[in-house]
Amino acid sequence: MGNWFKRNGTHFAIIGIFIAICFFYFTPAFQGKTLGQNDVTRAQSTQKEIMDYRDKDTTILWTNQILGGMPAFQIWAPYPNNITTHIIGGLKAVFPSPIDTVLLFLLGAYLLFCVLKLNPWLAAAGAIAVTFSSYNIILLVAGHANQAYAIAFFAPILAGIILTLRGKYFTGATLTALFLAIEIRSNHIQMTYYLLLAILILVIFEVVNAIRTKTVPAFLKALAYLGVATLLALAVNASTLWSTAEYSNDTIRGKSNLTKSSVKEPGNGLDKDYAYEWSEGVGETFTVLVPNLYGGGSGLAALDNNSAVVKAFVNKGIPEDQAVGYVQQLAGIGISTYWGDKQFTEGPFYFGAIVCFLFVLGLFIVKDRIKWWLLAAAILSVLLSYGRNFIFFSDLFFNYFPLYNKFRAVESIMVIAALCFPVMAFLAINEIIVTKDRTEIFKKLKIVLYVIGGFTLLLAVMPDLFFSFKSPQHLQIIQYLTQALKGDADFANSIGNAIVQDRIGLARADAIRSLVLILITFGVLWAFIKQKFNATVLSLILLAVTLVDMWQIDKRYLRDDSFVAKADIQKPQPREVDTFILRDKDPDFRVIDLTQPLKQDAITPYFYKSIGGYSAARLKRYDELIDNQMTKSLNQDVLDMLNTKYVITANPKTQALSMQTNATACGHAWFVKSVRYVNNADQEMQIISSFTPKDEAIVDKKFRSLIDEKQTIVDPAATITLTSYSPDHMVYQSGSTATMVAVFSEIYYDKGWKMLIDGVEKPYFRADYVLRAAQIPVGNHKIEFIFHPASYYTGEGISLAGSILLVLALGGVVYTETKKKPVKK
Repeated sequence: MGNWFKRNGTHFAIIGIFIAICFFYFTPAFQGKTLGQNDVTRAQSTQKEIMDYRDKDTTILWTNQILGGMPAFQIWAPYPNNITTHIIGGLKAVFPSPIDTVLLFLLGAYLLFCVLKLNPWLAAAGAIAVTFSSYNIILLVAGHANQAYAIAFFAPILAGIILTLRGKYFTGATLTALFLAIEIRSNHIQMTYYLLLAILILVIFEVVNAIRTKTVPAFLKALAYLGVATLLALAVNASTLWSTAEYSNDTIRGKSNLTKSSVKEPGNGLDKDYAYEWSEGVGETFTVLVPNLYGGGSGLAALDNNSAVVKAFVNKGIPEDQAVGYVQQLAGIGISTYWGDKQFTEGPFYFGAIVCFLFVLGLFIVKDRIKWWLLAAAILSVLLSYGRNFIFFSDLFFNYFPLYNKFRAVESIMVIAALCFPVMAFLAINEIIVTKDRTEIFKKLKIVLYVIGGFTLLLAVMPDLFFSFKSPQHLQIIQYLTQALKGDADFANSIGNAIVQDRIGLARADAIRSLVLILITFGVLWAFIKQKFNATVLSLILLAVTLVDMWQIDKRYLRDDSFVAKADIQKPQPREVDTFILRDKDPDFRVIDLTQPLKQDAITPYFYKSIGGYSAARLKRYDELIDNQMTKSLNQDVLDMLNTKYVITANPKTQALSMQTNATACGHAWFVKSVRYVNNADQEMQIISSFTPKDEAIVDKKFRSLIDEKQTIVDPAATITLTSYSPDHMVYQSGSTATMVAVFSEIYYDKGWKMLIDGVEKPYFRADYVLRAAQIPVGNHKIEFIFHPASYYTGEGISLAGSILLVLALGGVVYTETKKKPVKK
């Protein structure tokens, strides 16, 4: 054990440096502050009911707080039998957020570079380049914690795979199983999917190499180990994956229920326009080299008092202090330093000027066959990130590649390139270090300097030679400005020209910065080739320069003032109308806030059960209901059947909020006088456009066998009331002198909900497109709806078995490695 610590002393020192970097970069986090993340604020409303029950030591897997009601699997759910749940929990207990995530990035990337046989200090430099790629930091600022966590495990998963392919079968496969299990547990399937695309390319290259070198048996053995590792990772996450797979078919990523609709519906997967909404511009790709080439993030925060826009106001006779205020107001009408065609962006993909320079060098000098995989994976990710801007190629994947059409914001696939670029870059440095005759390398180094340095110089000298610096909405914004300025077209045009000049200035400044970094890198490599210092010094210099490069850019997006005291985290504050509605102690009614976009409402669900809300995995049927019954006009019958008790509106002139009680809301449950059968979802949607939900139930004919029409009689005095409420366990009491059909104002989902009548399970069915209904027998009865999905509870048993096997395998690896004797030199 002592020898093991001695052998790995350098690694421990580097880990200490990583922790120190985190301390200085994220000092406020060590002081107990947290990031005031936009998406975290929205998540507070989404998770409100779930967390309320969690505080009572109760786990719920269903919430009625948002979008009428939905499973909680993609919002928050505990997976206690999954060993990775406790690993992640342990990390978060030791290191405050987001330091735990950043350390995972650093350590995972460091492991990958060590497996690729770089010296420890060079591996540390590479790990810094991978970790502080701007998108990773921007994700932390935006609050996409799961996405960042998932990306952090890309590198260590690849390390395990490469170890296995290179003959370290048991160790490599065990590490692959561990890191893949945590990756899956991070619960960001989109990122995992992108990683699997990259791994698929790697396997193809390895197959070709095995055939070419006649090492097929060894490759098949490695593949078998990796297959077992994958199965083990899947078993550990059985509960997560089973629940997600079962639920996904009923979400907006599943098949449409409608064939005829006023709203465009995709046949399967997401709507293409929605999926391609955040597509990387082709020209924006060059922000990996020059970060502010497209103006940085949305808004005007990048501008100071010396900006051309401020001067335009000053030249109009407005005092400078007032001019600065006017400029910031321009952001409210869509004027921004960012001039790409995304709706908005927090910032660009910046891989690092040093990394980009070395990546191109690596294409010329790296001999390891992994080079071709890195290049292919990077090219694929860049091309797919273009989405609607390279529609032919994107559509090939969207229409024909399995599951690809389930994901949106296609620009995020650039995370694959963000890993490939620094890996190639530092493999190039390693090649320079291990090569004895560096004459040929130096020639190629100069060629790369001329190409990349020359291009960067052109961007610095004449940035508008290649780019217009005008957004697609430039003319519309000028027209709007002209109207806002009471017809002063000259002033509007001067502001428009000024923002273009400011964008050019931002691009020029960053191009000069990138050129300087490229020249410094070239100079350092020239000095090493001329034997001015050794490999360790070279590695340390590159570590320092890379850290400075990435640190400076990342601080534009994650600054100390991005952190706030936990007590100061903004939560939705109750408005006057909210205070009034909260006096209602009914446990289960809904509210619709017409002042909020229904699918983006982050306010209403924080206080009570809402018709609206936000979820990227909302139920497809409910989404269709909103699109067809609540978008163009509001269907009062639908509001009634959803037990919408209160409606919040705003005065169109004063914007003052008001609240109306909906007297016709149907309540928690009710007996109907008749059942009308329909042939399909289209007919069902059409009929609920105008019907009387209190009197009739609209039921698909496939449920007809669950209704005994001969026994059904109308009892006007029949009653059914909610007596106990929990989101996943509702109890009703009925009383009638006849067998009748009851409709419940709860969202129908047939995978996990069961209905009991006096303790005996009975069938139920769907009515009114989205609600639950059942035939209730004559007499007084206790009716229960209980959410107990087998996908979760049986899956937890499989997860426990997989976790035990994984722990045993890890124990074997630790024992083997600590007992390993040092290699004699």
